[in-house]
Amino acid sequence: MNLASAPSLLAPNLIAHFYPGGGAISRFRGIDPGPAPSPEDWVGSVTRRFGHAPTGLSRLEDGRLLADAVARDPVAFLGPGHVEASGVDTGLLVKLLDTAERLIVHSHPDRDFAKRHLGCAHGKTEAWVVLSESRGEVFLGFDRQVAEEELAGWVASQRIEEMLGTMNVLPVSRGDAVLVPAGIPHAVGGGVFVLELQEPTDFSVAIEHRDLTDPELCLGWDLALSSVDRSAWPADRLARLSGPGLKTNGRVLPAEADSFFRADLVISGGDAAVGTGFAVLVVLDGSGEVVVDSAPPLPVSSGATVLLPYGAGPARLTGDAVLVACRPPVPGELVLARPAI
Repeated sequence: MNLASAPSLLAPNLIAHFYPGGGAISRFRGIDPGPAPSPEDWVGSVTRRFGHAPTGLSRLEDGRLLADAVARDPVAFLGPGHVEASGVDTGLLVKLLDTAERLIVHSHPDRDFAKRHLGCAHGKTEAWVVLSESRGEVFLGFDRQVAEEELAGWVASQRIEEMLGTMNVLPVSRGDAVLVPAGIPHAVGGGVFVLELQEPTDFSVAIEHRDLTDPELCLGWDLALSSVDRSAWPADRLARLSGPGLKTNGRVLPAEADSFFRADLVISGGDAAVGTGFAVLVVLDGSGEVVVDSAPPLPVSSGATVLLPYGAGPARLTGDAVLVACRPPVPGELVLARPAI
């Protein structure tokens, strides 16, 4: 089968990390968690983990690295408009993320900072779509303006509880969708399982750095902390980061996400359009088939992840399956810094 012209299943791409997983990824995927459940599964990834390359890269069913396959035939995988605008860069990283404990407080540089200091066109704006069944919490942004010296003091002395006391704590439950602009300090609470869309980098400034060897991206703390959003995020500003979520067919994330990535909920109801163009499909529930004219139907069920290349043409979802179609931005619709929120 020509994998550039047909949907294909993506095997789990489990990533060991400095923090423990809670087992939700294994349960969702229907695989053995082993003695130490992984906290991350990088889906359809052409991104290498920072400082740990080539860890992070996904493989296709025929054993090839997705990055190599895309570079060999970019128009078939990504489409002519995408290639004209962005070359062989897919513009997207999709993850399943599940932590057994609160994730460390961290932030990510925006595109402007990454271009100037990290030699990369992408920063790391991300978004969370909550999949966990029980309620949890996330930490997102400061509730007041934080002075440069105050942030530097927290980091130098690792006064994390003091910093957490200045952050917004948001309750989340299954179906919630939250945009996390580059720069904003954040953390996911323990036991919260999310589908994460993000720019295709692994750049993090570990404000709460524990024993990490490269918490400031090897830039030095003064420069790294200049990428952190120290502004106040009151309730009305935070509200603009929430998207429609997993409520009905169509848009999942707020419109401000569109310059970075897109996500659409597809509820089959027997037969529903998935659309055309490069996408990573994550099946949340039920079972059915991903149907295109160019290849035999692909059976899918809850926990499956699928690569949909541009060359497959228009796709449909049958049966009673429910999925999220994750896509890069529309070709040419990129921004250099943070969303205007």
